[in-house]
Amino acid sequence: MISVHEIETGTGEVVREGDLVEVGYRGTFPDGRLFDEGAFEFTLGAGMVIGGFDLGVLGMRVGGQRKITVPPELGYGERGAPPTIPPHATLVFEVTVLGLRRN
Repeated sequence: MISVHEIETGTGEVVREGDLVEVGYRGTFPDGRLFDEGAFEFTLGAGMVIGGFDLGVLGMRVGGQRKITVPPELGYGERGAPPTIPPHATLVFEVTVLGLRRN
């Protein structure tokens, strides 16, 4: 199960499954070490991102920001994503929804 901490609710439209969502994000390990950051677009619920990321973004509003903690089973699991993500890694994402397009 993911853990979600709402940092900023946002005032825009609510993100729903099937929406094309633009996000900015910062990915760290629980100890604070950065493994990735940037911005990208993905279709929510289409399997384009790890399951915990999908679940954490669902229901956010445009302009909103969340801290999402993803356990290994909803992240990269026992395989990891070498060389960056080790096996059984818990991941922490700070995510901001920058925009969305209904599909």
